[in-house]
Amino acid sequence: MTTRPPITLSIAGTDPSGGAGIHADLKTFTARKTMGTTVITALVAQNTHGVSRVYPVDVDFVADQFDSVLGDLPVDATKSGMLGSRDLVELVVARAAEGRLGFFTVDPVMIATSGHRLLETDAVDAVRTHLLPVADLITPNLPEAALLISDDEPEAQTTEAMRDQAGRLLERGPGAVLLKGGHGSDDEVIDILATSDGQVREFTHPRVTTMNTHGTGCTLSAAITAEVAVLGRERAAAAGGPADPAAPTGKDRSRAAIGSDLLGEAVGNALDFLARALNSAADWQLSLDPEGAHGPVDHQVDIVRDRPA
Repeated sequence: MTTRPPITLSIAGTDPSGGAGIHADLKTFTARKTMGTTVITALVAQNTHGVSRVYPVDVDFVADQFDSVLGDLPVDATKSGMLGSRDLVELVVARAAEGRLGFFTVDPVMIATSGHRLLETDAVDAVRTHLLPVADLITPNLPEAALLISDDEPEAQTTEAMRDQAGRLLERGPGAVLLKGGHGSDDEVIDILATSDGQVREFTHPRVTTMNTHGTGCTLSAAITAEVAVLGRERAAAAGGPADPAAPTGKDRSRAAIGSDLLGEAVGNALDFLARALNSAADWQLSLDPEGAHGPVDHQVDIVRDRPA
């Protein structure tokens, strides 16, 4: 009898400093016990001080990467991060419509923490109108959620406003919305998970006071994607389902197979992992010039390794 680990796919740009993008996603996929694969959309020169240059990958080569992965491997769950252009958004939408991405998480990366724009202006509408409807889950932060609703929508300042915006984003077609409250200023961080079956759930964590927050959005969306892949296969096996449930499913069947309870468990597990990773790296100083630097979280927090005596 053959077996395999859960397989996850990240569609995103690079980060040579290792804290965000493809690099953070692969670390997270490994930490959460899946085999990570990638489709690289851009080569990004960045570090703990920000993005200095973006070199887009040709759309036809991105398509070739998709063909290489999806033509060979049964992907259980996928996340997208930095897409950059309208053409790339439309390519990802087309591949999602083919039904081979498994559960599909969209992290709507638009602007880096440093202020560098990572999504062309004319691509925002394509994300709103074409990408969101093919997503099983979207994970915007407060400014991203406002921009996804409209150009003049103010950022949510209260939990009630977050719930309202999450509901309005659901109207654009995704299966679920995790509206992240990390950009707020309260001592507690509240994240809102709203699903298309009408359920709304709040997750609360103490805010970790640290400058090392580089790549938190990438890490969280990757962790959720990995958790869905692992839990989905475990549930299918426990229910006597097929040995390899990652056969092409299509968007609607993917949502039905996952369900709100499993997604809520996946989100809770991923948020707990991110909290541990933030706390573990809270006092790190990695940069040669620590003034204004935002270091990464500790993706290896749950992995046994040698530590100083």
